[in-house]
Amino acid sequence: MKYEELAKQILENVGGKENINSVFHCITRLRFKLKDESKANTDVIEKLDGVITVVKSGGQYQVVIGNHVPDVYSAVLAVGGISADGEGGGNDEAKGSLFNRFIDMISGVFTPVLGVLAATGMIKGFAALFIALGWITDQSGTYQILYAIGDSLFYFFPIFLGFTAMKKFGGNIFIGMAIGAALVYPTLAGVLAGKPLYTLFSGTLFESPIHITFLGIPVILMTYSSSVIPIILAAYFGSKVEKGFKKIIPDVVKNFLVPFCTLLVVVPLTFLVIGPVATWAGNLLSAFTLWIYHLSPIVAGIFLGGFWQVFVIFGLHWGFIPVVINNLTTKGFDPVLALTFAASFAQIGAVAAVMAKTKSAKLKSLGIPAFVSGIFGVTEPAIYGITLPLKKPFIISCIGGAVGGAIIGLFNVNSYIMGGLGIFGFPNFIHPKNGVDATMWGVVIAVIVGFIVTFILTYLIGFKDQTDPIAEKPVETQVETLIEKETLYAPLEGQTISLAEVSDEAFASGALGKGTAFVPTVGKVYAPASGKIATLFPTGHALGMETNEGAEVLIHIGMDTVQLNGKYFTTHVKQGDQVEQGQLLVEFDVEKIKAEGYDITTPMVVTNYTNYLDVIIQENGKVAVGEHVLTLVI
Repeated sequence: MKYEELAKQILENVGGKENINSVFHCITRLRFKLKDESKANTDVIEKLDGVITVVKSGGQYQVVIGNHVPDVYSAVLAVGGISADGEGGGNDEAKGSLFNRFIDMISGVFTPVLGVLAATGMIKGFAALFIALGWITDQSGTYQILYAIGDSLFYFFPIFLGFTAMKKFGGNIFIGMAIGAALVYPTLAGVLAGKPLYTLFSGTLFESPIHITFLGIPVILMTYSSSVIPIILAAYFGSKVEKGFKKIIPDVVKNFLVPFCTLLVVVPLTFLVIGPVATWAGNLLSAFTLWIYHLSPIVAGIFLGGFWQVFVIFGLHWGFIPVVINNLTTKGFDPVLALTFAASFAQIGAVAAVMAKTKSAKLKSLGIPAFVSGIFGVTEPAIYGITLPLKKPFIISCIGGAVGGAIIGLFNVNSYIMGGLGIFGFPNFIHPKNGVDATMWGVVIAVIVGFIVTFILTYLIGFKDQTDPIAEKPVETQVETLIEKETLYAPLEGQTISLAEVSDEAFASGALGKGTAFVPTVGKVYAPASGKIATLFPTGHALGMETNEGAEVLIHIGMDTVQLNGKYFTTHVKQGDQVEQGQLLVEFDVEKIKAEGYDITTPMVVTNYTNYLDVIIQENGKVAVGEHVLTLVI
C-alpha cells in the first residue's frame, strides 16, 4: 500500500485509533473528530512527508494532504481497522461554540456527497453547453440521458441527505433514506399538481393550497425534490425519536418495531409541520441573502472574493454551502458562490509570480504542482505550501480575489449549478435555457484580471525569498557556516535529565524536537536566549519562542499540566513580546502541582532542529539558571 507508512504515522500522532471518534475526507483534507485534541502531536504531523499542514476548525482536526487525500484516507481506514461507516461523524457529539457545532454539522452532512454533487453538476453544465453550441437539441435522447445523469442527485437530494444527515446525527441511515424518499414520492407530487380542496392563509406570505389531509389534519404539500433544509431537520428529529423508541421497545422486537414507530411518527410530522416550516424558512433565507446581494453586488463581491481563501483556511466556507444549495433549489440560481470564483485563479497568479521571481529551487519545485492543482480549483497546496508561509503573496492573492469578485458582482453573474472547480467551473454559469450570455464574459474577465493583478503585484512588491539547504550552497559558504553556533541557557533551576527519561512518549522519542529536560526545584522559567515569544498557551503551562538567531524553542512545564487550566501558573509575558536572555517568563507552584498528582518534569526542545547540523547537549546534572545547556551547530 503506497501510503501505508504515512497512514501509520498520522494515526499514531492523532493519539491512536482509540482517540478517534470519526474520520472522513473532503477534496484535500482528512477530517478527524478526536476525543481529545491535546493528544494529537500537531508539530509532528505537519512535518510528515505527504502532509501540507494541520488546521483545527469547526470542532475538527483537519490534516491537509492535497490531491492524494482519497488514497491516504483509504490507507488510514485499512491500517487503523476503521470502518468507513464513520465517514460523516457517527455518534460523536460536537463540542465547542454553537458556531463550531453548526460548521461541524454542515460539513458532516454535505462533505460525503460533494464529489458526486460536483460531478453531476458538471454533466448538467456540459449538457447546457452542448445545446448552446448547437451540437444537440433538448429533444434528443443524448440530451435527455445526460440531463437525467446530471439531475439525478439533485432531484433525489432528500434521499442522499437523509443518509448523510442521519449518519451524522447517529441514527439509522436507512430510516433517514426512507424519510427522504417519502418527501419525493411521485404519487404525492402528482397530488400536488391537482386541484386543491381549499386554501390556508389566503392573501399572506404563507398562503398554501390544501390537497390532502392526514387523520383529518390539513397537509401543506410542498415540492421537496432538491430541497435541503426539510430533510436535515427531519433527520435530526428522527434520530432523537429513534433513540427514544430504542429505550422503551423490547430487544426481541426492536429490529423492526423501532423503524416502524419512528417512520410513523416522523414522516407525518415532517409533512404536517417540519417540511412546511423548513421550506418557508428556506425561502426567507434565500430572499434575505439575495436582498443583501442586491444592495451592492460589487461590495459583496469584494468581501467574498477577498476573504474566500481565508474562509477556506479556517473551514468557515461550510457555512455558505446550505445557503448556496438553498438558493439553487428555491430560485434556480445563486449569486453568492459565483462571487468567489476568481479567488482560486488569483491564488495561482501569486504562485506563478513566486515561481518567476524566486531563486529557491525548492520553491520552484513546490510551485509547479501547486499551480496545476490551483487550475482545477484545489488551492490548499498553493496556500499552505507557498503563499501563506511567504505572507505577502497570500495577502496579495486576497486582493486579486477581491478585484475578481467585484467584476463578477458588476456583471451580476449567477451560477445555475453547483458543479466543478477551477477551469471545470465555467459550465456552472451557463443558463440552462438561454445558454451562454453576456454574464459569462464577466466571469472570464474576472478570472483574467484577478490572475494578472495578483501576478503583477506579487512580482513588484516581492516577498522574503527562501534560501535552499546548505547542500545547495557553494562549498566556500558551507565551510563558513559549519563553525557558527548558537547557545541556549538553562531556563530554570534544578536537575537536568535526558529526554529519553521523560514519561511523555512524544518528548522521549524526540518527535517534538531535540533538547533536554529539567526536574525543577524552583518554579520560575527564564528566557534561554533573546528572542520573541511566538506562542504562549493561555494556561501558562507551555510556551514557544523564536530566538534572534532563528532557533524555535518549546518549553513545556510538567506533563499533562494543561488539565490544570492555568491553576498555579502566572505568566509575566504575552505572545509576541520581545524578551532578553534571562528575563522571567512564567512562575509556577512546584509543590502544589506535584500535590495534584502531576509530573513536574519540564522539557526544553528545539523544534526546528533539522535546520542545524547538530544539537549538542551538555552533561546531565544539577544546573542553575543561565548555565549553558545546549549548543546548536549551524
